[in-house]
Amino acid sequence: MSRTRTERLVNLVICLLSTRRFLTAAQIAATVPGYEHDPEDPRDHEAFQRKFERDKAELRELGVPLETGTASVFDQEPGYRIAHREYALPDILLEPDEAAAVGIAARLWQHAGLAAAASSGLAKLRAAGVEVDPQATLGVEPVVTVDPAFGPLTSAARDRRAVSFSYRVPEVDDPAVRKLEPWGVVCWQGRWYVVGHDRDRAATRCFRLSRIVGAVKPLGRPGAFSPPENEDLISHVAQWSGPVAHTGRATVTVRPGKAAGLRRWAVGSRPGPEGDRLTIPYSDAERLASTIVGYGPDVRADGPPEVRDAVIQLLKEVVTRHEVAAA
Repeated sequence: MSRTRTERLVNLVICLLSTRRFLTAAQIAATVPGYEHDPEDPRDHEAFQRKFERDKAELRELGVPLETGTASVFDQEPGYRIAHREYALPDILLEPDEAAAVGIAARLWQHAGLAAAASSGLAKLRAAGVEVDPQATLGVEPVVTVDPAFGPLTSAARDRRAVSFSYRVPEVDDPAVRKLEPWGVVCWQGRWYVVGHDRDRAATRCFRLSRIVGAVKPLGRPGAFSPPENEDLISHVAQWSGPVAHTGRATVTVRPGKAAGLRRWAVGSRPGPEGDRLTIPYSDAERLASTIVGYGPDVRADGPPEVRDAVIQLLKEVVTRHEVAAA
């Protein structure tokens, strides 16, 4: 998927999540960057319709709950919207090329140009008299961004340039310097890893990006090595990290009829005065917290403390982001 199309799809999702009403194709074309065309020109308008139909099909294939309907019985043209509370997706195992695409999309989401385009689209909606819900996209914002080492490592892998970085493991207090010929960066079980040839150990190694301390430094010139062809990077990470055991148990309170995706994960449920109390198995407190925050006020983390603390930290980050954006 090209960067231009990725940006257009992300902006389309933001647009449809930002209002509760159905938006017609004409309103979407006038709002979402990438759909600009002359509606009076038959060929230009036909090209827009083809592009829009492809994008709708792409979103539905990705699991985005795109609905079709009308705002009232007097509307003759159908409109589109996204069911906000059904937008939570289950865990998805990605192939190496798919993981790379997700990484690029995550970086694009943070890109200043994309942010400006999204803001412009929402301003156009308001100017057209469409009521915009300021809280509608809160739960789908990138609360936790990709790790700082993501950009330098993906660039080094692309340029075939060796790097060095300080790496900390849980068993050792002080980080150690590692020298790596990076073959690629992949996502596994919600974490980002770099796979490559460790020069000091003369062997293939995997490193979790969140454990890299400080800056990633380039070594030597581009084109210094050739990665193995058709290497399955995901299999290296899977063998290195081993299976993920969901040994933790979290308790959350869910409002009646809400958070269907979270309910599917539950291994226990009982009614309570404020809603249903679910027991959720988990292996990573931060990952579960990110899912809980995505449901907004419909879900409350009751315990254990590591999950509650992670939820509170993510909420603080959301507040900080909005305060900075509003300044």
